[in-house]
Amino acid sequence: MGSDSATNLTNQFLIAMPGMADDNFAGSVVYLCEHTERGALGLVINKPSDIKLGRLFEKVDLPLDREELAEQPVYLGGPVQTERGFVLHERGEDDAADIDADGATYTSSLRIPGGMAMTTSKDVLEALANGAGPKRVLVTLGYAGWSAGQLEDEIARNGWITVDAKPEVIFETPTEQRYDKALSLLGIDPRMLSSEAGHA
Repeated sequence: MGSDSATNLTNQFLIAMPGMADDNFAGSVVYLCEHTERGALGLVINKPSDIKLGRLFEKVDLPLDREELAEQPVYLGGPVQTERGFVLHERGEDDAADIDADGATYTSSLRIPGGMAMTTSKDVLEALANGAGPKRVLVTLGYAGWSAGQLEDEIARNGWITVDAKPEVIFETPTEQRYDKALSLLGIDPRMLSSEAGHA
């Protein structure tokens, strides 16, 4: 069958199971931006840091006049490259290579099939500072990465369950409710999950 038959989890949520041993990921929901035979890359969407977006913009010498954005937390996206910013944002219907909803083009943007875009270049922050840019964003420091086959292995060992991602969980759901909301997409009540196998 070859690797083409492998499940592609791009544009899905990974939801950490209660027994998750890795402290980096216990209780987390990860939005998977990329999943290939070479590995996977995602952003944790429910672990806010104590840094607000306004402060992050100050650090890169940009004003941020959008009050609703300035008060948003910057999220801890994962344990890799924690000094780098990653911007998860909506994109337009236009499927040109890297045109955003506002018609902007960003230098370093990953378009997620069926989903959003993840931009790592400063120009998306500049667009936001200018009052343009994507309407809804989630900014993280760092990302979560898995080498080839590692994520599949963790899923096989019941470390994660997956479900198709919904933007409203990322952009409209209060942070502390995102884990339960992601589970509810599967029709699962968090109280039904137990870290003890066989006690469902």
